Amino acid sequence: MGKLILQIDQVVKQFGGIAAVNGVSFKVGKQEIVGIIGPNGAGKTTLFNLISGALPVTSGSIRFKGEEITNQKAHLICQKGIGRTFQVVKPFGNISVLENVKIGAFNRIQKSREATEYAEYVLEKVALIHRRDSVAKSLTIADKKRLEVAKALATQPELLLLDEVMAGLNPGEIHEIIPLIGSLAKDGLTLVIIEHIMEVIMQLSQRIVVIHHGEKIAEGSPTEVTSNPKVIEAYLGEAVSFA
Repeated sequence: MGKLILQIDQVVKQFGGIAAVNGVSFKVGKQEIVGIIGPNGAGKTTLFNLISGALPVTSGSIRFKGEEITNQKAHLICQKGIGRTFQVVKPFGNISVLENVKIGAFNRIQKSREATEYAEYVLEKVALIHRRDSVAKSLTIADKKRLEVAKALATQPELLLLDEVMAGLNPGEIHEIIPLIGSLAKDGLTLVIIEHIMEVIMQLSQRIVVIHHGEKIAEGSPTEVTSNPKVIEAYLGEAVSFA
């Protein structure tokens, strides 16, 4: 792990008397790809909501590039350099693909023409430029996922939180998106990825954090995590082999 970009320290999120996230701690190094896995309801998306400012933290600390960002407003966290996608894609359905991405570009760019140019650059990157003028709600689910990534990228993040970008895609679509995600890391982005498709997590992640019932039960390389008896029992059901 190189220079730290994200530090999660004993983070707790309670809803009433239930801890959806319970004392989770881990660190992410600059330009690292960290996967987060665990059963449905484990607290993974809640954790993203805490990091991105969509939900307040009950207790614990979140630091980004050494700065305390715990419970800061979502738009301020975005301006500092944390972008995120949502598990359920939420395009602005009645405006064009380009306009959807341009909204994100205004996070760092003030002039409309420059924001348009940057939005076009991002659409090229995610292989969606051919749909620039399409109304967002007309896209296929695979293209809506690409648009979700583009909207986040347009904010020019240093850290990108990807929440089940592959969910609902067929195997061919998944194999098309894996290289896109890999290319973002090569461009210098730091990625934290929630994903249920183990093939994706194995291919992309340098390190994996496993969450179960809101608690971290394991952390390590893909090989270490997938051979961990606790992880097999709680999530995998059997050891995962990958060549």
